[in-house]
Amino acid sequence: MSFRLPLILSTVLAVWSAAASAETIKIGVTPGPHAQILEAVKPIAARQGLDIQLIEFSDYVVPNAALDAGEIQANSFQNQPYLDNQKADRGYKIEAVGLTVNFPIGVYSKKHKAFADIPEGGKVSIPNDPTNGGRVLLLLRDKGVIKLKDGTGFKPTVLDITENPKKLKFIEVDAAQAPRALDDVDAAAINTNYATQAGLDPVKDPILREDPKGPYVNLIAVRAADKDKPWVKTLVDSYHAPEVKEFVLTKFKGAVLPSW
Repeated sequence: MSFRLPLILSTVLAVWSAAASAETIKIGVTPGPHAQILEAVKPIAARQGLDIQLIEFSDYVVPNAALDAGEIQANSFQNQPYLDNQKADRGYKIEAVGLTVNFPIGVYSKKHKAFADIPEGGKVSIPNDPTNGGRVLLLLRDKGVIKLKDGTGFKPTVLDITENPKKLKFIEVDAAQAPRALDDVDAAAINTNYATQAGLDPVKDPILREDPKGPYVNLIAVRAADKDKPWVKTLVDSYHAPEVKEFVLTKFKGAVLPSW
């Protein structure tokens, strides 16, 4: 017993020392898959001396404001076109440091089994932010529903629609409120994280679904001043661990796709 006690004490001290020396960072996420994936990342990062605390935000606007203000050290919720738009509009000094997952956006309906069944003059809700609203318009263009002006890039708006044969009425709503709009419109475009929160299946339920390939891969963002700090590499490497990829594939069954 006299030999085992020093060994036990040394082990306890080693664990305490590792915990005491761990670097703590706060990461902003939206509820749902982003938060669930980071929960899977946490124990992997902890083994590398990085303690992750998740801060959930209910919309797409506040996480970048909080990051820019230094209230959190990183966020994981957005794609590059959205980040670029926020930086251009608000002057944020925020940079992408690693790719995460892709969420193909879907169009859902409680009234129609196919998009072709939507009557002339039907109401379609789309997110009111330029990136996600633009994604939906590009999806509808690619499916032959509407035509857009040439050169609109990744952020077309309803003002860029040049042909709308079915005279669809586009209603812009906050992305987080899109599931609630389903009862009031013929179809609603809903981001995957909000669709899963509302009990929708992002693989089986959409009447239209975005091609998973494209520019809308999500990312981890940090302040530009922090991008070369050691904890950033630890965070990205932990996220890109094989165990996390397996978790995403098993947990979300195609609704969320690993993009690294």
